[in-house]
Amino acid sequence: MRAFVVNSVATTPYEGQKPGTSGLRKRVKVFQQENYTHNFIQATLDAIPSPGARGATLVVGGDGRFYSLEALRIIICIAAGNGVAKLIIGQNSILSTPAASNLIRKRQATGGILLTASHNPGGPDNDFGIKYNINNGGPAPENVTDHIYKLTKTITQYNIAKLPEIDLAKIGTKTFGDFTVEIVDSVEDYTILMKEIFDFGLIKHFFEDNPDFKILFDGLHGVTGPYAKRIFVEELGLPMSTIQNFIPLPDFGGSHPDPNLTYAHSLVERVDQDNINFGAASDGDGDRNMIYGKNAFVTPSDSVAVIAAHANVIPYFKKTGIKGLARSMPTSTAIDLVAKEKGIEYFEVPTGWKFFGNLMDAGRLSICGEESFGTGSDHIREKDGIWAVLAWLNIIAEANQTNSGIGIKQILLEHYHKYGRNFFSRYDYEEVDSEGANKMIEHLRHLIGVDRESFLGKTYGHFTIKDADDFEYHDPIDGSVSKNQGIRLIFTDGSRIVIRLSGTGSQGATIRLYVEKYSQDPLEYESDTQKALKPLIDVALEISQLIRFTGREAPTVIT
Repeated sequence: MRAFVVNSVATTPYEGQKPGTSGLRKRVKVFQQENYTHNFIQATLDAIPSPGARGATLVVGGDGRFYSLEALRIIICIAAGNGVAKLIIGQNSILSTPAASNLIRKRQATGGILLTASHNPGGPDNDFGIKYNINNGGPAPENVTDHIYKLTKTITQYNIAKLPEIDLAKIGTKTFGDFTVEIVDSVEDYTILMKEIFDFGLIKHFFEDNPDFKILFDGLHGVTGPYAKRIFVEELGLPMSTIQNFIPLPDFGGSHPDPNLTYAHSLVERVDQDNINFGAASDGDGDRNMIYGKNAFVTPSDSVAVIAAHANVIPYFKKTGIKGLARSMPTSTAIDLVAKEKGIEYFEVPTGWKFFGNLMDAGRLSICGEESFGTGSDHIREKDGIWAVLAWLNIIAEANQTNSGIGIKQILLEHYHKYGRNFFSRYDYEEVDSEGANKMIEHLRHLIGVDRESFLGKTYGHFTIKDADDFEYHDPIDGSVSKNQGIRLIFTDGSRIVIRLSGTGSQGATIRLYVEKYSQDPLEYESDTQKALKPLIDVALEISQLIRFTGREAPTVIT
């Protein structure tokens, strides 16, 4: 029974509404154009796999960035206008990407609509994003996002209901005929999940027994602040001084909510100056993380390898075992070494969490990570920032059961002495002119294609080219093939250079340059990463001709 009026409103298509690996991301002003958001939401609902939007239950929420509330009201009315049965919405629109993935799975929802541009800046002059997740809780696969894009190019109308204003701050259920809106506590279900995965008792006792062990979590005014408050302060009993920038703000306090050494500089400075043992940060929507101790930055590549190596101390993996390990192609091979030592299957996939999801759904993957500060496991189908922080705390707490005084640096050095060290760094060149970026990629493809015979075996400095390709992935689960996923240059000593364009920006192009050098020399294990990698970085710039093609003398961010 319908208790509201539905209107079909004529509209015309907008160009460029093509979702990337993380949804549709544009400037706020683009989304604010007449019917722009309406068109994309209608196309998204029409593209939901069978049985479709009618009768569906959808989870909705996001990182609280500017334009979220307006977009959410549009979603509510268009969902009602298209026969969606129920929306489960995070209080005040707040719902981290990991929490949304968990809710979709826990409630057996049809899918979810996430309002986020992840680690991109927010505010009226910055970015907004809309992303659809499917019923496994993970990002929509290409066949769904391609369908959305196809529909945006031919849309002629959208269906929208006239509904009274809904108080998004009030937890509870509102029913309008056969359409229901449930406002839920944004952090409750996620907190329950974390307590099922990790040994909260062990971690809490560790802090009680080691009152001088100080930690600091930086929410960067993104979505994870309320989650950190609930978990670290209320559940683990730590003081409020443990968390900073924990109130979500529409513009993230004017900062860039990206947990790396550049944008989380406040955290880095405090950890170093105040001798804080354990520092951590998460991004705008809560799926990324950075782990940082005094003079001990943990690269994301090392972080996932360490977690995999110590997974046996985490209750969740004690129950499930380790089915497999995986990394994105640009990520260092550190986790591969753990897999080989433990005799576990491992995978190298393109960038994009959906590729991990296929392996997880098939029961072949437990722990995985991306060098872009994303770490996670098969507890959900998204990367998970708070999960990674708790994994490290669980590992540290367990290590101190037998050897007191163990912290981040000691765990890293122990890992290097067992597996060797993969020196790794990423250079990001953001909002580069797209034409120049594409010409650089064409130049590289020419080297590894037409000029391949003369390119292989060529020496640059101390590095000789052994192999080169444009990474292509054959999914072992669904048989799909993903081509042109990034240029790989592999040297005879095992060093690697990877260059790819990223689709996570809202305008221009982002060039990502990755360099990796492996060492089994204990004298090098405490060396500065940038110094160790400089000769290889120089080679990367020489081969790519990046400066000539883009005019950029220096990267925007180095991690």
